[in-house]
Amino acid sequence: MARIVLKIGSNILTGKNGGLDQSRINSIAKDVLEICEKSNEIVIVSSGAVAAGMKKLGLKEKPKEIRLKQAAAAVGQSSLMWAYEKSFNSFGKKVAQVLLTRDDFSDRMRYLNSKNTIITLLSYGIIPVINENDTVATDEIKFGDNDQLAALVSGLIDADRLIILSDVDGFYSADPKRDRDAKIIHFIEK
Repeated sequence: MARIVLKIGSNILTGKNGGLDQSRINSIAKDVLEICEKSNEIVIVSSGAVAAGMKKLGLKEKPKEIRLKQAAAAVGQSSLMWAYEKSFNSFGKKVAQVLLTRDDFSDRMRYLNSKNTIITLLSYGIIPVINENDTVATDEIKFGDNDQLAALVSGLIDADRLIILSDVDGFYSADPKRDRDAKIIHFIEK
């Protein structure tokens, strides 16, 4: 048995129209359940709330102001969870929403409470769907992206593996969008 954290990026979950792609989420749910059937535990760290909220608010591009990002996240989080709920429920599996901030990792009591909640959900066979609590996080306390959140969650729950689903080709030496000399790193020992 393995405990796996699966991070799913916004670009994986959104369709051409900018909203959530339910058929893609259904496909992910089916694949996740195949992994669970082999006695593995899965925790999903999901992006997508802001993108889903943008669609509902009629925004064409990602907002730059923190208050608009927070509003989009607040509006979109319920759509994101409903999409997961609908997909996993069709296969007879339950999901639970867990919203975290950086403070949940720096305060010992909140850290332990977060860990205990996630482990308890797993013990009931429920798939935790974790996202940053964007509606209360400010730029100063944000993770930066959900890749960092996924890494912290992996440590929090003693995960055996972290898998990142992304539209990026691989792990780079630098941000390939900003550095043309960035190279893919094929193997990391430590």
